[in-house]
Amino acid sequence: MHAPRPAAPLVPPPGEVLAEAVEFLHLYHDERRLPGVAARVAQVREEVALTGTYRHTTEELVYGAKVAWRNSVRCVGRVRWAGLRVRDRRDVGTVAGIAQELAQHLVAADNGGRIQSVMTVFAPDRPGVGPRARIWNDQLIRYCGYRAGGDTVLGDPAQVAMTDAAQRLGWRPPPVLGRFDLLPWVIETEYEDPTLVEAPRELVREVALVHPEHRWFEQLRLRWHALPVISNMRMRIGGVDYSCAPFNGHYLGDEIGTRNMGDQGRYDQLLPVARGLGLDTSREDTLWREHAALVLNQAVLYSFKLAGVRVSDPHTESELFMKFCAQEERAGRPVHGDWSWLNGSVGWAALHAVHHRYYDTRVPNPNLWPGERAYGPTGVAQLGLRQRHVAARLREG
Repeated sequence: MHAPRPAAPLVPPPGEVLAEAVEFLHLYHDERRLPGVAARVAQVREEVALTGTYRHTTEELVYGAKVAWRNSVRCVGRVRWAGLRVRDRRDVGTVAGIAQELAQHLVAADNGGRIQSVMTVFAPDRPGVGPRARIWNDQLIRYCGYRAGGDTVLGDPAQVAMTDAAQRLGWRPPPVLGRFDLLPWVIETEYEDPTLVEAPRELVREVALVHPEHRWFEQLRLRWHALPVISNMRMRIGGVDYSCAPFNGHYLGDEIGTRNMGDQGRYDQLLPVARGLGLDTSREDTLWREHAALVLNQAVLYSFKLAGVRVSDPHTESELFMKFCAQEERAGRPVHGDWSWLNGSVGWAALHAVHHRYYDTRVPNPNLWPGERAYGPTGVAQLGLRQRHVAARLREG
């Protein structure tokens, strides 16, 4: 959803924090038409002078999270930004408590298949130290990637390093390995080492992929989960970072059909589908890849709708994004966007309005930024949160 950008400094100086805070507070009070901005700015100025940071009110947090989504340059679904449900869980600081809240997030977001956009916000980063908590997984629901010798992977190749990391922490995969085994969660806090938590399978809705015309398609035994909950991004609101703030929208069909199922670095299903269709794959000018990708996308949209799970197609989403652009322009705001992500997959060239439009490429705050990865390409953990906090306490004397 979001373009990789240079990360903001881990510990911005108090002057920078205050400048961003003042900018955000004026935005919040102006857009909500609330009085009292001068008094609130004075209160925050004093708090930053004493502590180097400040605490958002729940109302500020909720609105800041919504605006962070509104400003997210990769997301084509931003017309729904005002409807984001924000769960303020800043006072939950243990692995067990966070895991319980993540499970409740899945229930709220799934909503019986009528997926709703939800964000759960945990404690903000500590000034001079960094995150109080983080989730190692890039999404709460992901499938394992097992090394099977050479370059062969069983499951999702994008999750090989995370699968290795979980195993290094002591996780044991099921006796019979599969292509769609759920990864466990790895959660760590400033007081607790990285801890394995089994993802609650009973809360994970999955959709078996079938095609409305090709009966052979179901023999591929493909499936995907209903809910994309991004869990490794850092939200920044008015100079305050939240490194543990998982959030979700609902799937755009080609995220699954084109990327997850079609990419060579993922499940790589274009060739199996092309063979099922009887296409000539011996040369590229037959456009067999495009044909197979279209069939995969048809299967995703058909299967999700058959299962009663919310999903969007690119044409409908394009029309809604143009509505969002018009709303932003009427409000006097520039439309920020990463063109390559707003037009990235099969069928987008036919979406004339989005494909031929350009956007303000700046990335404003509030926003969502790529979080620091907790493990390397081999699954080896980087510096843990407890180590950071102990080092910070030693520095403080």
